[in-house]
Amino acid sequence: MEKGKFTYPREEKLKSRNTIDLMFAEGRSVSKYPLRLVYVPLPENEPGPIKIGVSVSKRHFKKAVDRNYFKRLLRETYRHNKQLLLENQPQPYAYMLMYQTKDRLSFEEINTKTVQLFEKFIAQITAQ
Repeated sequence: MEKGKFTYPREEKLKSRNTIDLMFAEGRSVSKYPLRLVYVPLPENEPGPIKIGVSVSKRHFKKAVDRNYFKRLLRETYRHNKQLLLENQPQPYAYMLMYQTKDRLSFEEINTKTVQLFEKFIAQITAQ
């Protein structure tokens, strides 16, 4: 395993308000309960092959501590499985990974669902 393979550096964090707005206006999505991945091709002026953000609904988790816990889990599962995306995407994409249930799944369950979600995304973009 190469050093730095399982990282989530600042360059991969989705922070651009314009990209986020574009994602929710024109982006496509793929779901695997309880996760949803919204994606849009990155504009040419954005550096890097991938940008990703995570989101947990306030409607499902009223306490910030609970939302932050699940956001941490989502970032960790992304970090462990991002090679799936990097090796199979034909062009740079921006992603938003969302946790959409009030069920409290374990890390192992979320990790399994993340892998299934990434595989479903890869199948969808290769079919286009």
